[in-house]
Amino acid sequence: MQPGSGMNITEAVKFTYGSLSANKMRAGLTMLGMVIGTASIILVVTIALTSREYILRQIQGVGSNLIYLYYEAGGTISGSKTLSDDLTLGDLTAIQQIPGVAGATAILVNHDRLMLGGKEREISVIGTTPDYFRVRNLKVLSGGFFHEYDDRSFTKVCVITEELSRRLFGTLDVEGKYVKFFQVRFDIVGVFKEGVETFGTSEVSTYSALVPLSVMRQFNNTDKLDLIYASARSNDLVPVVTRRIRQLLEARHRAGSSYRVENLSEILRAARRIATALTIVLFLIGTISLIISGIGIMNIMLVTVTERTREIGIKMAVGARRSEILFQFLTESVFMSSAGGMLGILLGVAGPLLAKWLTGFDVPISWISIALALSLGLIVGVTFGLIPANRAAKLNPTEALHYE
Repeated sequence: MQPGSGMNITEAVKFTYGSLSANKMRAGLTMLGMVIGTASIILVVTIALTSREYILRQIQGVGSNLIYLYYEAGGTISGSKTLSDDLTLGDLTAIQQIPGVAGATAILVNHDRLMLGGKEREISVIGTTPDYFRVRNLKVLSGGFFHEYDDRSFTKVCVITEELSRRLFGTLDVEGKYVKFFQVRFDIVGVFKEGVETFGTSEVSTYSALVPLSVMRQFNNTDKLDLIYASARSNDLVPVVTRRIRQLLEARHRAGSSYRVENLSEILRAARRIATALTIVLFLIGTISLIISGIGIMNIMLVTVTERTREIGIKMAVGARRSEILFQFLTESVFMSSAGGMLGILLGVAGPLLAKWLTGFDVPISWISIALALSLGLIVGVTFGLIPANRAAKLNPTEALHYE
């Protein structure tokens, strides 16, 4: 290097390569921290996004336009409940006439026991209307659903869950088959499942059967309904329709009765907020791991500066400027952080791809997280490399030459 000559990129890279080659083990362990930190950012953001998409997909699969209502509390001064508090078919009919309601249905639940595989199991028998299929976003796997005619004619028909069909008959083909509930024969017209898995949080369980509401009302000998579902014509109408249903119930029932009228839009918004907060928290955890890696780089670079104090003094003596010394050591720091970051990105992307290959489950890879991880790696390299590089550039040439 001639006196006054400028430091170019090629020389800086050669210097960095020679320095790292002389201490391969130390450089490798230092970069390992960046590999882990960068991979962790991509993986935690991927996990957060995957869980977010799964939760939102589950809620939307149930029906983002869905509104559900049931009797919650109320009564006289003594706290007793009267029959006028119960939801009735009249309420269902009135709700169906509300502007903005695309459809409404109701359920009345009872239970019976059947022998399945040599064991007696409880079966939830749900009385409902044909609109239940559309409002609750069900999927028919075999056969069909019962019709309005079946409800009006008190026809003893039913549709059963997939698992119940397999346990009863070992197949989903239920044509000509029947089952007995409450000692009465019900012809099976179809097999169904929910649009998305609700894990037993809805009225539909593993072993469930749907029968016409008119038939269930005869068995239960009651006019009440356990729960009413309504579907708004659009997602924008959900708050308005929810308010109209609440006002309708207050007008149709006596004062003091309390009805829970809820929709999934609020749950959807809450899930989005929680998922966003989870993404931020996990991203911050990954960022902290990168910062710790940066501290490791800084420590190693400080040791390197100390080891090369005499070399730095010689360079300065032959004309190297302080800016050139700073650039040399900063290049080494940025190279370690960038190389570690690139390896970390490969590792972070390989995880979701491997999971998809092994399980078939689509794991979304966020390119934003990759860009952020790479950017943070460069920032960490520059930030934590500046302190040792600046220390090297400020060495006194005379003192550096005499350093042992």
